[in-house]
Amino acid sequence: MSLVITDLAKRYADAAVFEHVSLRVAPGEFVAIVGDSGVGKSTLLNCMAGLDSWDAGDISLGGTDLGRMDDTARALWRRVHVGFVFQAFHVLPHLDVAQNVALPLLLLKQPNPERVAHMLEAVGLTGLGARLPQQLSGGQLQRVAIARALVHRPALLLADEPTGNLDPGTARKIMDALVAQTREHQAAMVMVTHSDAAAARADRVLHLTAQGIRA
Repeated sequence: MSLVITDLAKRYADAAVFEHVSLRVAPGEFVAIVGDSGVGKSTLLNCMAGLDSWDAGDISLGGTDLGRMDDTARALWRRVHVGFVFQAFHVLPHLDVAQNVALPLLLLKQPNPERVAHMLEAVGLTGLGARLPQQLSGGQLQRVAIARALVHRPALLLADEPTGNLDPGTARKIMDALVAQTREHQAAMVMVTHSDAAAARADRVLHLTAQGIRA
């Protein structure tokens, strides 16, 4: 499914966070968005996921218009179609690694231990499924977050500074896993980042400003 954003604008009171944002991301394409701090990169990503509202413009995935959905419909849509990798991981501390990764499948009532095991292997966490999050390093936790975001094979993968708190070696492995899984399952992937090394892995790099987005 293609992600299509047309003339999107987000405002707080009379101040524009961004406006005139238009882009298209094809299935299997990886787009990185860069820009100064405070320009609204994470807010734009949240809008793409239907987690935040916007004031003008349209967002659609595979022809489905997010703007026509209420909050409940967006939540159900997101559960099926979106994988989100947060910088802060957001793993559940009382669940072990395998249970965290399996959560999207359980919410869809599609338990699949074999797919969970495959995802753990794909991100380099084989043998760690029974560990609790507090027993893992930061790099391992980010891999859990990536496996969880990908396990239900979403059409749209969104990543917010996925390598922001990682050392260069671990960051490279994280990007390897993201790119490989995106290509394999033909997800449309959008990442916001300050990292030149991470952005260099993308098919396209776009620059967000308050006035819009450009190559």
